[in-house]
Amino acid sequence: MQTGDEILHEGDQVDPPASEGVLLDSAVDWILHLDAGKLTLYRGGYTQFERQRRERQALDQKFAKKQDAERKRIIAFVDRFRATASKARQAQSRLKLLAKLEPAAARVADEVREIVIPEPDRLLSPPIIAFDGVAAAYEPGRPVLRRVTLRIDNDDRIALLGQNGNGKSTLTKLISGRLAPSEGRITRADRLKVAYFAQHQLDELDPAGSAYDHVRRLMPDAPEARVRARAGAIGFPGAAADTPVAKLSGGEKSRLLLALACFEGPHLVVLDEPTNHLDIDSRAALIEAINGFAGAVILVSHDRYLLEACADRLWLVQNGGVAPFEGDLDDYRRLVLATADDEGRDGASKSDERRSRSETRRAAAERRAELAPLKRRITALEAEMAKLGGRMAEIDQALADPKLYENDPGRAAKLAKERADAVGALAGAEEQWLELSGEYESAAAPP
Repeated sequence: MQTGDEILHEGDQVDPPASEGVLLDSAVDWILHLDAGKLTLYRGGYTQFERQRRERQALDQKFAKKQDAERKRIIAFVDRFRATASKARQAQSRLKLLAKLEPAAARVADEVREIVIPEPDRLLSPPIIAFDGVAAAYEPGRPVLRRVTLRIDNDDRIALLGQNGNGKSTLTKLISGRLAPSEGRITRADRLKVAYFAQHQLDELDPAGSAYDHVRRLMPDAPEARVRARAGAIGFPGAAADTPVAKLSGGEKSRLLLALACFEGPHLVVLDEPTNHLDIDSRAALIEAINGFAGAVILVSHDRYLLEACADRLWLVQNGGVAPFEGDLDDYRRLVLATADDEGRDGASKSDERRSRSETRRAAAERRAELAPLKRRITALEAEMAKLGGRMAEIDQALADPKLYENDPGRAAKLAKERADAVGALAGAEEQWLELSGEYESAAAPP
């Protein structure tokens, strides 16, 4: 290893980004990966490491499938000829070969448990939350946020941007109801359920209690089997459900805390730095869970990959206010750098640039307002496609029952026709959705 090489020891406390130009791609030359008690050294930055690791996993899985087929072939031979005298010696040899094959299965990485955010019972009428001239303060006369007016709808995926100390966590507490406004009004939809997750809440878990104990408190009247099943569904099957929290890893505690926060099927999930203790694969599972969730999501994170994969809208929290940010994360990075550079310029120059940025944001906001009807049509089509897809799944399940054709052939024919009609309707809706989405993207693109 050459002098000056830098090495990252990758564990479950590391939060590596996954895009070019970010910290690990530009700062390290080697990555040391700890997995299943073994260390593997990879040359290059994070992007190269991730590619090589996936390639190795694919090879391991291919090897495991090949080995499994060989194992089945050997077992079939032994079962067939074990009692045949002329083949007994060969059968015994096959058993020895089978024993040698067993350890190789350990080469395949354990599959990461899925993260699931339960769906709400039903979606609420938008907006689910509306702020009107809201201010927030921890001390009288010293507001952190002022004159905040905003709304959150059912399908929003919003990331909060802003430097530390500007009020992002304060805003999440206002949204989740953990902090009352000092001024203004917050209107919430009737029966709104909000799940709030923040890393500091890990201390709220009972260190002596197990995952089973925490689930039991939320299901006091449920039978043992049902509580165990729920604990298994959130990632703590079998004996793992009885492990005290004090003995869990940071990632396991985060999984438990998120599952408890979302236990009742929320309409809105607020996540404040959710990936701090998650390993790479668990982060991917969280992204899949967020993108598969039907409700709204508010994200605060320094993990750029998470924000790029999940957020549809960006809000900038700064100077005591909250405003939509018309741009992407690269634009925000340039804004931060430009703001830092502005500190060395004279006041008049900075005023002109701020006015220009303000005019740009105002024009973008007007463009969004003009496109709102088109956006609503696209959202309605998405709901229609989801409804048609759900109905087709119900019909397929009914048609899969052989007794239906014997007991009620007329209903079977009716269902088959309904499914054919649904396929046609879905194709039409998808075609219209593609057309309108293209029109929306073209119109929303900056001039």
